[in-house]
Amino acid sequence: MNYRHAYHAGNFADVVKHAVLARLVDYLKRKDKAFRVIDTHAGIGLYDLGSEEAEKTGEWHDGIGRLIEARLPADAAALLAPYLDAVKAVNAEGGISRYPGSPVIARHLMRKQDRLSAIELHPEDARTLAQHFEGDFQTRVTELDGWLALGAHLPPKEKRGLVLVDPPFEIGGEFERLVEGLKKAHRRWPGGIFALWYPVKDRKAVAAFREALGDAGIPKIMDIEFYIRPPSAEPRLDGTGMVVVNPPYQLESELNTMLPALGKLLAEGPGARWSVEWLAGEDSAS
Repeated sequence: MNYRHAYHAGNFADVVKHAVLARLVDYLKRKDKAFRVIDTHAGIGLYDLGSEEAEKTGEWHDGIGRLIEARLPADAAALLAPYLDAVKAVNAEGGISRYPGSPVIARHLMRKQDRLSAIELHPEDARTLAQHFEGDFQTRVTELDGWLALGAHLPPKEKRGLVLVDPPFEIGGEFERLVEGLKKAHRRWPGGIFALWYPVKDRKAVAAFREALGDAGIPKIMDIEFYIRPPSAEPRLDGTGMVVVNPPYQLESELNTMLPALGKLLAEGPGARWSVEWLAGEDSAS
């Protein structure tokens, strides 16, 4: 599966992933003490929805395109507001022609004492990302394999923060790398929040991934799954997932408010569903 992000920016998977990201950053802001966000596969930062890549798929129309002007229940709207504010901030002229990637969303939500480490392996993408953040002393862009950052960059000096692992799934073995990378990172920083994104396309691979996480020996692992349709006959992105290690205590209740609203808005017919499950800790069977 190739998930090079320019083709998929702003799709339903981004909406769910970035809504969760915004809730995690919002939680970290509840204490005055500084925190760091480490984005291991940061991309280019800002995506032109009129580009050839975005127009080729048009996926954003059924993702952020549906959400940006939607009328939502008040409680869900309040929880989604930080994320949508970040989207609107890069579309100051109104409408939606650009979509912010995870580093831009995280940076928009930060305070003056917080820091962002944005890591990107592709040289051209790393240069584009560095240009976007040029002159921003709170952000450091590093051209590096994001998997290596799970060792070299942990723990951050702030001792508080979030690691977002959002690989492009361009090559095989990404699920295995997610599990092994998380185990290594958690050993180095057991108190950090880790958020791991994954696509739901190969359901057997997803089931094996979730089982491996449950057996990883990490105390608190929450898994969020969001499907917009039933399994497709041909390989297709039917859903999206997000694993959160050491989730904030209120995240589960927030998801139980946000996801039903997003589910109604983004579903593509019968078979759409969402779930929040504990793979380890809390209500899990382990």
